[in-house]
Amino acid sequence: MKSFSRTTLERKVEELTVLYEISQLLISNFDPRKVLGSVLDILHAKMGMERGTVTLLDPATEELSIKAAHGLTEEEMRKGQYLVGEGITGKVVETGQAIIVPRVGDEPLFLNRTRARRDIKKNNISFICVPIKLGAFTCGALSVDRLFSEEISFEEDLRLLAIIASNIAQAVKISAMIEDEKNRLRDENVNLKEKLKERYDVYNIVGRSNKMREVFEMIDRVSASDATVLIRGESGTGKELVANAIHYSSKRKDKAFIKVNCAALPETLIESELFGHEKGAFTGATDKRAGKFERAHGGTLFLDEIGTLSLAAQAKLLRALQEKEIERVGGSDTIKVDVRIIAATNKLLEKALADGSFREDLYYRLNIFPVYLPALRERKTDVLLLADFFLEKYSKKYKKDIRRISTPAIDMLIRYHWPGNVRELENCIERAVLMCSEQVIHSYHLPPSLQTAEESDTMPSGVLQTSVAAFEKSMIVDALKATHGNMTASARLLNTSERVIGLRVKKYQIDPSFYKTG
Repeated sequence: MKSFSRTTLERKVEELTVLYEISQLLISNFDPRKVLGSVLDILHAKMGMERGTVTLLDPATEELSIKAAHGLTEEEMRKGQYLVGEGITGKVVETGQAIIVPRVGDEPLFLNRTRARRDIKKNNISFICVPIKLGAFTCGALSVDRLFSEEISFEEDLRLLAIIASNIAQAVKISAMIEDEKNRLRDENVNLKEKLKERYDVYNIVGRSNKMREVFEMIDRVSASDATVLIRGESGTGKELVANAIHYSSKRKDKAFIKVNCAALPETLIESELFGHEKGAFTGATDKRAGKFERAHGGTLFLDEIGTLSLAAQAKLLRALQEKEIERVGGSDTIKVDVRIIAATNKLLEKALADGSFREDLYYRLNIFPVYLPALRERKTDVLLLADFFLEKYSKKYKKDIRRISTPAIDMLIRYHWPGNVRELENCIERAVLMCSEQVIHSYHLPPSLQTAEESDTMPSGVLQTSVAAFEKSMIVDALKATHGNMTASARLLNTSERVIGLRVKKYQIDPSFYKTG
């Protein structure tokens, strides 16, 4: 370890140089912790200070740990853990006052926990520790070793280290303020995105078409009440999602939401499932069992495919709706239930009324507030929105970097008639994501049913020139999308001239301004 001897003027020059270099370091990075090691390196190189450490307090655990050091190994840094009030460093943080130890071997409070100083009783080492303070709060400490010498002024060292500690504190404060602002902006951004999402996405019901806006309005109107709801629509249109949205927007949202698929249960078991049974009520009924109505007490019971119920089950269901009471199969006790019913069907119940397979009185009891879900072919403007939603969902699920759907693939999705509705579209996009090994979903990634000309209403004209023109137009449109309508950039992207792009844009009646943003 070197002993530094210099005049007062030389000392002042050295100090000013050190302070300037350290201040430049601290303002060069938004996270001062990344440059603290370099600060300690300067103190060693310019001032001969050894084993400099910056120890910071974790407010949650009230533990002090070394965050940066010069002359210590990583293992020695890990050992440098203190509680507030423990050792010299802990005392400095506890009191907020600097401490000078002229000879560490003579100071019982000096713990040497890092074990970086060998046989401190024989070493002629001094230790200086100053607090790092944010206002009245001490958030850490800056400490250094000095070779004890009569020539060294501890007061001058103390003053220099105090200034540096103050600069570190300010840098930490500014960094914390910047981090808080970043977190606030991030949270605000998330909240804004959530609000924007909620505008068109009620519990994963995606849609912006006029027909879906009507559905959202119906959900809003009925959710606050206890009215029975009948959701109607083809298979795959999202009836269960609507039932979820109604329940979780209602005053019963904290209570049970029980779902029953009536079509999936055998006729012999449907009554037991809905109303429960007593022990010995039938073969296999070895225990008493509560039904779905009892389990849904205080909440909501969703009866999917209600049109498949037998007439006997319909009669019991009607009583439960009218009287708000049930009887278990094989039992005679009446059980009061408070349950809101949401039913759904893809059957034309009016036809079932006509042929006698569905009770008229039950129909009118269920049909208090009907909600009709349109088929996907009736809301073609939502196809691309839904496709993008499912693309993002399954790209994350399967950890693929797929960014968009190509124009020809979009055309195929729009032209297809979607007999399986949203469920079929979701399955289609999931398959495309699995098939795709690029960043773009192309038409050949889509299922064969969409690629078949008869299915997609895209029979070829038999003229090669027409097919080539359609392909050329789609490439130009994709380039304009990628460059936000910039024809010069699009020409570079397609490795052609701006004049050629201009001629093709005119030929295919493409409006580049349509793809501009801002």
